[in-house]
Amino acid sequence: MGNITAELLTIGDEILYGQIVDTNSQWMSAALDAIGVKTVRKTTVADQEEDILEAFAQAEKRADIVLVTGGLGPTQDDLTKPCLAKYFDSEIAINEQALKELTALFKHINRELTPINRAQAELPVKSEMISNPIGTAAGMWFHERDTVFVSMPGVPFEMKKMMKDLVIPKIQETFDTHAIYHRLIKTIGIGESWLSEMIADWENSLPDHIGLAYLPSISQVKLRLTAKGADYEALKKDVNREVEKVWPLIEKYVYGFDDITIESAIGELLKSEGLTIATAESCTGGYVAHLLTSVPGSSAYFKGSVIAYANEVKTNQLSVPESILEAHGAVSEETIRLMATNVRKVLNTDIGVATSGIAGPGGGTPEKPVGTIWIAYADKDQCVTRKLSFSRTRDLNIKYTAANVLNMIRMQTNGKTNNSTSSQTTK
Repeated sequence: MGNITAELLTIGDEILYGQIVDTNSQWMSAALDAIGVKTVRKTTVADQEEDILEAFAQAEKRADIVLVTGGLGPTQDDLTKPCLAKYFDSEIAINEQALKELTALFKHINRELTPINRAQAELPVKSEMISNPIGTAAGMWFHERDTVFVSMPGVPFEMKKMMKDLVIPKIQETFDTHAIYHRLIKTIGIGESWLSEMIADWENSLPDHIGLAYLPSISQVKLRLTAKGADYEALKKDVNREVEKVWPLIEKYVYGFDDITIESAIGELLKSEGLTIATAESCTGGYVAHLLTSVPGSSAYFKGSVIAYANEVKTNQLSVPESILEAHGAVSEETIRLMATNVRKVLNTDIGVATSGIAGPGGGTPEKPVGTIWIAYADKDQCVTRKLSFSRTRDLNIKYTAANVLNMIRMQTNGKTNNSTSSQTTK
């Protein structure tokens, strides 16, 4: 059997109220995907018996596997267990193995097993108990009809251990799943539509068992290649062969693969070249420095930053003459060039980068509207500047600016751009 599907049911008012974030579903989807099970729906259900039973019925129609989390506590508002018993027309009774493990757990933590906690060893008799070695709520596996139902605790670390150690292996034993192999190609500095036009012929020639998805984010596009079949290693070879085919078309935009971030890729590049860097930031307020220093080991190449938000800081700390600011303004090529050039001198680094602009929502003029931003890169040989024009919110303007600065570092360090001034738009 192939194309096994799953539906995830999260039970709890606290999630619907926004009091906690459902991180379980994201983790579970990835875990299922890794074994070839496709998640077709994620649903959050209130702590109401009628709603829970209806969700069970609908999920059974849609999926081969229904994974339920939450609602297994010992209090009256925890309804998952009685609802499952009702749905499968099953009595609830003490499960001796569950009681044995629960007793051992309470003895280990030197606590009394109270009647209310002892009741957690009561399970629907039609279910198969799933051990929970780090919590009090056992899981349950039902396979009464065509669809498998699995109930697990909502506590993330309990659910993850149960899922990894017991549920995933049991799913693999029960179903003949297809292998799935993913490869992410990470690009920056090119819009999704331009990228799709560039690789259209390659995309159209992909084998039937390999699919392509475009995953855009801030100034980046991830290309996800997904292959499905019987042999994982064969799929991996097929995908990597396609990567080799598309590589000549997009090489200058690719900064890495799979889990690497642009800031990590830049860190590896700077370390490999033995280069150090400093930032002079105005409109980004230190966000570029934050990204660079979010990488473990960044102290090997990042030396510091000057947050030159006010003009007097630009003058006093970065030696930008008042005459330049008066004549051209803080948001200008003349100013940004001096900021990048001088910060590397002040902090004695190989590279200096700088930002200055109008992030918004106020402060714009007809000549320099909100979203007008200058960035610069300087090293011992050159200073490259670029004008950006954005029309987004303040937060996004800052993030897009930082992404463009990081890409400028990548491009200049790789020697892939010339010493010029240009404007950038997005498509």
